[in-house]
Amino acid sequence: MDAQGRGRADNIDPADQWVLNPNTGEYELRLSPSAPQSAVPKPRRSDSRAGGTEGAGRSRTKAPERDTPAVPGPRRRRGAPEEPPPGRRGRRPAKKKSKTKKVLLWTGGTMAFVLVGTAGAAYLYLEHLNDNITSVSDDGASTGGFNKDKAINILLIGTDKRTGSGNEGYGDSGSVGHADTTILLHVSKDRTNATALSIPRDLIVDIPDCPTTQEDGSSEVIKGTENARFNTSLGQDGRTPSCTMRTVTELTGITPDNFMVADFNAVKTLTTAVGGVEVCLAKDIDDPDSHLKLSKGTHVIEGEQALAFVRTRHSVGFGGDLSRIQIQQQFLSALMRKLKSNDTLTSPTKMIKLAEAGTKALTVDSQLDSIDKLKDLGLELGKLNVKNLTFTTVPVVDNPAEKVKATVVLAATAPTVFQMIKDDVSFTEVKQKAQASKDAAAAAAAARLKGTQSAASEVRVRVMNGGAPAGSAQETLSWLQNDEGVTKSENAGNAPANLSRTTLEYAPDQAAQARKLAAIMGLPGTALKPGESVTNAQGLPTMTLTLGKDFKGAGVSLTTPTKVPDTVQKSTADKVECAK
Repeated sequence: MDAQGRGRADNIDPADQWVLNPNTGEYELRLSPSAPQSAVPKPRRSDSRAGGTEGAGRSRTKAPERDTPAVPGPRRRRGAPEEPPPGRRGRRPAKKKSKTKKVLLWTGGTMAFVLVGTAGAAYLYLEHLNDNITSVSDDGASTGGFNKDKAINILLIGTDKRTGSGNEGYGDSGSVGHADTTILLHVSKDRTNATALSIPRDLIVDIPDCPTTQEDGSSEVIKGTENARFNTSLGQDGRTPSCTMRTVTELTGITPDNFMVADFNAVKTLTTAVGGVEVCLAKDIDDPDSHLKLSKGTHVIEGEQALAFVRTRHSVGFGGDLSRIQIQQQFLSALMRKLKSNDTLTSPTKMIKLAEAGTKALTVDSQLDSIDKLKDLGLELGKLNVKNLTFTTVPVVDNPAEKVKATVVLAATAPTVFQMIKDDVSFTEVKQKAQASKDAAAAAAAARLKGTQSAASEVRVRVMNGGAPAGSAQETLSWLQNDEGVTKSENAGNAPANLSRTTLEYAPDQAAQARKLAAIMGLPGTALKPGESVTNAQGLPTMTLTLGKDFKGAGVSLTTPTKVPDTVQKSTADKVECAK
């Protein structure tokens, strides 16, 4: 059936079936203009992720099969008399509500990036969409799921598995599905900004041991591998997405809240559902490997052509995976702009198609296995403005151990990028009144305290190891005494308990000493802990410095940088960039 005929029954367009209920002010889907809807049998899930879903709705005459499923009518309380729903052209309330904002609340954000948002678009037929969702165990590798009151970290995994209709011709038909494209999406606690961090598939990492749940329900620990390609964290040796999640935590120090996995068909079905995505090329491209053939300029692509676009690498940049990452980021930025446009947000037909395509195209972890959870996540992501979504890539350099450059290793700036994400620092300039007020207060406090800090020789501190590598307390002590002049310091051994972050506890009359030591060591303000002093070996009151798991070595600052290093490539989703 052609695209214009999809979802029609009795010549009724799905877009005409969304009407305003004057009693609630909500837009509702009505399949019949004059009679109440009866419950619809649970639709069958299509075997092919690329195909449509069979509808089971009723109309005045028998309708042909449709890609857009029928939707249950409004529920009524048991024992209450049936009443006909409001007419298709209900009277608008006196205060006109923004249709764009209403649909935006339904759609939320995007997943990969559209998948999450589209799931939130169609909660009028939850049972049907729930049947579309496939989930696998997180095996305890996640935080237990995202929290509305905290920053959100979602691991998006694109596999190279050739499942689904039309994908056999891309070569490597027997692929087990490696982590071919992986993005760690961090959304700030206040939802003002987000960072999408691409992880190169050829990055050399240590893959930890991975407890996994097998298809038969049994558990198996898959042994880890040192100095392995990142993409082997999925598929290789039976590894599941939870193994990729553990590898990301090992690499970055960030534990994802949830993961989502998409295959080739995700790109094809989602771009078709949204009506195509506009991309830009700075030159002609003819890539026989990805089957992409486009002339210089702008093009609207969807389906197979969109998949070819995100897979191409030999014809752009340096012809490697890092160049392909950049073109994928450009594509996702364009997709975000299309999803946020009025053309998409005000089209119920597109929203229904997106909900169908989105829920079929993804596999989620067991903490995110219902349409309600996806809708809630989508609504959180929907608060984000695309101009404050930054795309960047893990900083890497060629692997020096190889003569023929095939893999990469972390660059010196990578830890800074990881720490900024971990500490919820924006990669783009975001105007925040609260932050401006906080910065002004900090500046005023610094001005008042100027000249009141103690000299290094006056600082008395004992150093304890509370989770740092063995020998860190002695290393720090030697550095303080020999390099920084903090001679009144001593090693106090191991702390009573391990801490995730380094702390400096001091008494009120030791505030000047605490500020001096914090400046020397590069401790953030959050590390200073007003409390009590203890007695040192000379019987004098002293502060206590406890080195936590975040300790990076003597002389290495623990203060999170506020600016992305100049050498780190980044772009924002609102900018149109052309593939070169």
